[in-house]
Amino acid sequence: MKRSRAEYIRLSKVISHALRHEPWLYELEMDEEGWVPLDQLLEALRALRPRWSDLERADLEALIRSASKRRFEICNDRIRALYGHSLPGKLKRCVSQPPPVLFHGTSPASVPCIQAEGLKPMRRQYVHLSVDEETALEVGKRKAKQPALLCVRAGEAFQEGIPFYQGNEKVWLADAVPPRFIDF
Repeated sequence: MKRSRAEYIRLSKVISHALRHEPWLYELEMDEEGWVPLDQLLEALRALRPRWSDLERADLEALIRSASKRRFEICNDRIRALYGHSLPGKLKRCVSQPPPVLFHGTSPASVPCIQAEGLKPMRRQYVHLSVDEETALEVGKRKAKQPALLCVRAGEAFQEGIPFYQGNEKVWLADAVPPRFIDF
């Protein structure tokens, strides 16, 4: 069944909640890398809303293909969220060399704390960083009308032992970033 853009947005939000925050509410069995069986997710979604009773793998693949940001991935018969988790316990990630510079958008009110303590994951598992200024500012606008744009010298931080993990083509993750690697 062909689904509307609005329907894909609603579906994406529910899948994000299920895979990033509270998989137990959907009776999903998540492994240490964040994968859940695709059939379990489809069953949970079908039970959640009558209009999703005919939901199939092809719908989820279409949702992933049409998204402006890659949030999920399917491999064989499993699916996972690529980033944004707030689950207890950390999901395993592979350390990767980041681009030389990454960006972080935040509220101007947060800048003094970041200058003193660096970037921390707050209520998430990782600090989220963007590959371009535009994406960072878009994220920052969720926190402030006029967000502050921070420049993270990720290549230098990585060389000094700070681990980075690729979330998707636009998002990189870090456990934390000390203030000495951040340009304000």
